[in-house]
Amino acid sequence: MKVYFKYFFLILSIFAIFSLPVIAENRRVIPLDMFLIIDTSQSMENTKNEVIDWVNQRVVDQILMEGDRIIVWTAGNRAEIVYSDTISSDLSKDELRTVLRDLETRAESADFSGALRQLQGRVSVVPNRMSYSMLITASAEGLEPLLSSDTRGLLRWSRSERSERWQVFVLAPEIGSMVQQAANEFIRALD
Repeated sequence: MKVYFKYFFLILSIFAIFSLPVIAENRRVIPLDMFLIIDTSQSMENTKNEVIDWVNQRVVDQILMEGDRIIVWTAGNRAEIVYSDTISSDLSKDELRTVLRDLETRAESADFSGALRQLQGRVSVVPNRMSYSMLITASAEGLEPLLSSDTRGLLRWSRSERSERWQVFVLAPEIGSMVQQAANEFIRALD
């Protein structure tokens, strides 16, 4: 009888281990300040739906959570804030999706420099909050004025992801001051 009990327990344990889904939650606890700059020039006209689907899936659904703040700029002929709110529920996310879906891509150029200047004025290093900034464009041509303006230093701390027809630059506008502060503290420690 003891042998059957051991086999039964062993089989039950194996069944339990392999049949139950592994439930793990990777949940961020620090609130986020998301800054999103979207190219609304004519170069985005054919890729807008693909871009907005990606933003909704990757940013709205996977990254943003209750308590996060988001500001969305359009980079058209001039930079303009089209959405600014704190995510408080799924209704906030639905409102954001509607704003993104309704963006028009008719501008002749993309004012990334203007959007980044506005972004720099809003980004601050706040304890217990993270900042995340994304610039989305379909054309590298729109970045040329950015590289020759006073905001070119922002691209020093960036990385990009490319799709076939558009690209995302993830920027860290506040990291330059953090690197400078860390360097100063290191030098002081050497004295």
